[in-house]
Amino acid sequence: MCTAVRFADNAGNMYFARNLDWSCGYGERVVITPRNFKPNSPFGATPEMKYPVYGMGIVAENTPLYFDCANDVGLAVAGLNFPGYAEYAKEPVEGATNIAAWEFPLWVVANFASVDEAEAALANACIVDKPINEYFPSSLLHWIIGDATRSIIVEQTKDGLQVFRNDFDVLANQPGFAWHAENVRNYLNVTSDAPDPLKWGAAELSPYGSGGGMRGLPGDYYSPSRFVRVAYLNANYPVQDSEEANVSRMFHTLGGVSMIDGAARMTSGEFEKTVYTGGVSTRTNTYYWSTYEDPSIRSVALGDYDAESSELIEV
Repeated sequence: MCTAVRFADNAGNMYFARNLDWSCGYGERVVITPRNFKPNSPFGATPEMKYPVYGMGIVAENTPLYFDCANDVGLAVAGLNFPGYAEYAKEPVEGATNIAAWEFPLWVVANFASVDEAEAALANACIVDKPINEYFPSSLLHWIIGDATRSIIVEQTKDGLQVFRNDFDVLANQPGFAWHAENVRNYLNVTSDAPDPLKWGAAELSPYGSGGGMRGLPGDYYSPSRFVRVAYLNANYPVQDSEEANVSRMFHTLGGVSMIDGAARMTSGEFEKTVYTGGVSTRTNTYYWSTYEDPSIRSVALGDYDAESSELIEV
């Protein structure tokens, strides 16, 4: 499972991050797709790289398969597990912009500079179940797309492709985003403020200390619980100024929903954990990440590499 978050600093720069939760990694690494790289686009949805792209993923068939990524003008996207709900077209749809499911993150950030541009293009888009090869079947996902001003959620189900305004600026896994947004209303009582003392008859009751207003905030790893918790943390975290403080905010916020080995067993019998936490600063076009085995934060700055090259760069 996974959790994602988006926020901006006082100057309007976006920070966009996610946890990837699973029982194991996939050999993922930071991959840079330069502007002059020629994409493999099965239906021609991404004929060229309008913008250089950087993010976390793997490479197959000399093609970047991004888990999350951003471009150099401040648009980012992340895919989160959505089994039981995601349903892609079996074949391309005539007259639509047909996008292979594995290609979707690259399509977003290679082609568009803003959420507004991506949302307009999604009105005529269709996500197609077209695996890149026999070893990598299409992952069943939904996506969060963000820029400096806002974010949206993209889901393709049996009801077709839907785009949701995302005022929470977060995402978790199933059920769908509309359900999660409605479920948050069950936590109207949760607040960062300390409750006032009150009386039960003659007895006066006062809080033990801070956190009393948070009573009822879910603490388990279930997807609806992680959505509520990360939405609460993101809404209440003070807006920061510096790069260092905002990177700290990314990792502390997602640390509030990170999964610890041994706590949650999957139906396969394996335990789920946060394989990595990764995110981008559009202020500096830098990708930051840490792993379960090594919680130290590492970084790759796009400006340190040749973003005009024609060859993929695997860091």
